[in-house]
Amino acid sequence: MIVLVLNCGSSSIKYKVFRMNHEAEVLATGIIERIGLSDGILTHKPAGGEKYRIVDDVPDHTIGINMVVSALLDHKHGVINDINEIKAVGHRVAHGGENFKESVFIDNDVKKNIEDVCELAPLHNPANLKGILSVEKLIPGVPQVAVFDTSFHQSMPDYAYMYAIPYEYYEKYRIRKYGFHGTSHKFVALKAAEIVGRKLEDMKIITCHLGNGASITAIDRGNSVDTSMGFTPVDGLIMGTRTGEIDPGVLLFLADKEDLSLQGVNNMINKKSGVAGISKLSSDMRDLEKAAYEEGNDLARLALQMYSYKVKKFIGAYAVAMNGLDLLIFTGGVGENDFNMRKMISSDMEFLGVEFDEEVNDKVKGEDLILSRPSSKVTVMTLTTDEELVIATDTQRIVEASVS
Repeated sequence: MIVLVLNCGSSSIKYKVFRMNHEAEVLATGIIERIGLSDGILTHKPAGGEKYRIVDDVPDHTIGINMVVSALLDHKHGVINDINEIKAVGHRVAHGGENFKESVFIDNDVKKNIEDVCELAPLHNPANLKGILSVEKLIPGVPQVAVFDTSFHQSMPDYAYMYAIPYEYYEKYRIRKYGFHGTSHKFVALKAAEIVGRKLEDMKIITCHLGNGASITAIDRGNSVDTSMGFTPVDGLIMGTRTGEIDPGVLLFLADKEDLSLQGVNNMINKKSGVAGISKLSSDMRDLEKAAYEEGNDLARLALQMYSYKVKKFIGAYAVAMNGLDLLIFTGGVGENDFNMRKMISSDMEFLGVEFDEEVNDKVKGEDLILSRPSSKVTVMTLTTDEELVIATDTQRIVEASVS
């Protein structure tokens, strides 16, 4: 079965094509950027082939997905001969609200539910829905599956996901913690269990998805029981340009003093804060580490220390919440590649049973590897994540089940 995986953003479409046999084989990857502008860019790379780019008008998502299909069929760079070779399409959908606890076959009711929670993810869900509707136009009748960023976290207990605001706001607007990055947290937890040769249902795991967007999840016997992102992805850990958790009184104070509108506050906490705001320099850890360690930039040092300290605090809190810890996992762009940040986070945690192997850690970038000593009670790992593979796997499983 050939599965097309789409991740539609407001101005971009990321895609990956898999042949799903006994093992998943990637046939092509690509991205369309600058949708809605006159100089949109498609970057396409067939497996084992050279990357190529096309610059053209991409006024909407339907035109964009049509460009993806054309690239897949191209006589020189394509990977299929006929559009009907695509047997299913899997979509990353940012928000499923409380309606979806797992991935689902897309029908009219599912589309309506995705539309109903657009106000909870106004930058993402409308674009995700556009992708679904565009595929319906371009490949009529092809089965489609929605895989939600929030669904893995629907196992959280109410005392973990509720906010201490008047309960009526939950009843009226469903204001609660939803959590995100669920596909990644689920994937690396399953992958880690397989590597260490233990059942997921027998372990207490903390997964740290660290990148420009960052979140941490407590997974107790296979279930997400708490996660750092909340009603929106701005909560929890310090991120590239997002504040993470903050005293809401600070926002009220700044709104008054700086005469900020609601949009102004939103822009500040999402786009001007995080390590970029602290350092006054960059949201990229590589820039900050160079500035801190080679140039003596004290604000860059501060940003790095704040970032690592916040992750460490969440690890401690979640270990207590689960009454134990078996696996500590790092993934995401920073978690997979930044050995310095992994060391800053994992040091001085011997009381938890963590014996971190700095010598092994300092050699690892973008690999699956155990970073703790054999005597460590807690196994520390760095694992590459693959959210598209999860989407493709779920899509295959659901589509095959629907026709069996």
